[in-house]
Amino acid sequence: MKNFLDDDFLLETKTAQKLYHDYAAGMPVIDYHCHLPPDEIAGDVNFQNITQIWLNGDHYKWRAMRANGVNEAYVTGNKTDWEKFEKWAETVPYTLRNPLYHWTHLELQRYFGIKEILSPATAKKIYDECAEKLQSPEFSVRNILKKFKVEVVGTTDDPLDSLAHHQKIKEDEFSVQVLPTFRPDKAMNADNIDTLNTYIDKLEKIENTNITGLDSYLTVLKKRHDYFAANGCKVSDHGLDYIYAVDYTDEEVRAIFAKIRKSQAITTDENLKFKSAMLFQFALWDHEKGWVQQYHLGALRNNNTRALATLGPDTGWDSIGDFTQGKSLSGFLDKLNMNNRLAKTILYNNNPVNNDLFASMAGNFNDGSVAGKMQFGSAWWYMDQKDGMTAQLNSLSNIGLLSRLVGMLTDSRSFMSFPRHEYFRRILCNLLGKDIENGELPNDTAWTGKIVQDICYNNAKEYFGF
Repeated sequence: MKNFLDDDFLLETKTAQKLYHDYAAGMPVIDYHCHLPPDEIAGDVNFQNITQIWLNGDHYKWRAMRANGVNEAYVTGNKTDWEKFEKWAETVPYTLRNPLYHWTHLELQRYFGIKEILSPATAKKIYDECAEKLQSPEFSVRNILKKFKVEVVGTTDDPLDSLAHHQKIKEDEFSVQVLPTFRPDKAMNADNIDTLNTYIDKLEKIENTNITGLDSYLTVLKKRHDYFAANGCKVSDHGLDYIYAVDYTDEEVRAIFAKIRKSQAITTDENLKFKSAMLFQFALWDHEKGWVQQYHLGALRNNNTRALATLGPDTGWDSIGDFTQGKSLSGFLDKLNMNNRLAKTILYNNNPVNNDLFASMAGNFNDGSVAGKMQFGSAWWYMDQKDGMTAQLNSLSNIGLLSRLVGMLTDSRSFMSFPRHEYFRRILCNLLGKDIENGELPNDTAWTGKIVQDICYNNAKEYFGF
């Protein structure tokens, strides 16, 4: 029987162990998509305790605590940091077979060297030990990034962002590249007309201009796109239910925008036409600059209306959605491709039912210009666990080229999430190692090891141009 989280954790064969330890483990990290706060990197923040770095903002843990009967006061409420951590420690023993159990103890080991199991009996000792270490210079956020051999961090930023924190990080000549990602979803979201108008008003103030119609709106948004590029941005991102790709005319969209600025209600059909037009326009700009565009699809967000009203979005009330993805995704990509304006693209799926659909759709639009131009991205959100990662790797292997995958990303708001890359690398090596030992792949660890290193690091470095 193997020991929990030993050196060969998740590595079931000798070949898998060799692939991981000799080829994967030492590779640097390119975390090309995450939600880390750039202000905390600019300020090189030290967190006072493990609750602040580990529990604040982590809706995965919040959902587990709620499921375990923990009162919201200890989750997002006004209880002390210690009281919240104590409730998390009470919850952890009940997370057996949830990925949180692996992540929790992997992170305690990799960050703090703590190999004890977190429980009510060990909570105070672990809390105090982590608090002492976190307040040392070694655990400032910049030193955490260096500790995990992170070379690039891609944050997620709204077009309204000044990018002042990114500029500060660059001025400091910090060894890790911290680059913005252009995420203009709020600029195209006409679900709430008042919210969109408030957004447009802010954009007017930032650019010191008047937005009188759709053309001037696009002109100002293009200036923001250019501004992001001037500040090192090479990637865009969208988090959508599904791709919007209904037919529209320019005249229709101009009229819809005029109604929005007059705070007049628009129909569902008009909403979809506006979103479709805006999404297409953003994609044209991405292609023009040679950026990589990312589409995170399939999350059904804000299901709990009462909780949303109290706590706001991104607090743990989202789930897998069962949207129809194929036809609109095909139409959108094909329209760009017809005009030879399709940028390098990563598609992320949040519903395991659609894995093969996404893998096959990506393959429709490779054109030989770039290896792996169209990517079925790594397992995302609810798929970001052992079974989900394995399923994504298998779908990609069966339908596309696993060898060209640009690897893992944390997609996290926490500086404690970098062992997710290790988790992915172990799963990848285990998959390939078992195939070799089963005689399904040649016993050529040098070549397979090169493929592992490409997936872990080299492919992303070349693909994004970092």
